[in-house]
Parts: sequence; structure tokens; C-alpha cells
Amino acid sequence: MITTIVQFALAEPISLGEAAKRFRSSAPKYQKMPGLIRKYYIRSEDGCTAGGVYLWDSRAAAEAVYSGEWRTRVAQLYGAEPVISWFDSPVIVDNAAGGAITAAA
Repeated sequence: MITTIVQFALAEPISLGEAAKRFRSSAPKYQKMPGLIRKYYIRSEDGCTAGGVYLWDSRAAAEAVYSGEWRTRVAQLYGAEPVISWFDSPVIVDNAAGGAITAAA
């Protein structure tokens, strides 16, 4: 599994309420997205940075999304180009699922 952290610096700080509004408007695009296991929307406390933390079943699935129109849509919505950091996720503990531990094969 792969985790990506996507961040973009905002031209103007965004309130938590405005961030939630924008995040809700884009959330349906991620439902049932091939290869995406989970997404967390994030906003820095000062409102100057926003983005997401994504858990993917493979790097190929993530790259298929990030190399498409996604970058253009994100840049238009937030006025900034996304910066993507990549991480291997060999083990995951999910306390919401009763403490389930998932290890990559």
C-alpha cells in the first residue's frame, strides 16, 4: 500500500468552514475511486495550507489519478499547484475497525 500526502499553499488563508465547504464539494469524486482506500482532507491551523492524505492500494492507482485532470481541477479549486509526497505503508492499524492490523503482502 502507498500513502500520499498532498499539500498546496493557499494564496489567502481559508477558514475551517470554507475549507469544509470546498472539501465536501469535491468528496463525491473520490467515492469508489479505483485503488483509493481512504482519503483525509487536511487544513493547517493557520489556514494557509490545505490538501489530503490518501491511502492507495498501489502507486499505479495513485499515479493514474494524479497524472490526469486532477492536477488542473485542484489548482483551479485552490489556486495552487499540489506538492505530492510518497510513502510506503507496509502496516496499518485501524482502530475504527476494532484494531485491525493490515500488512502489505
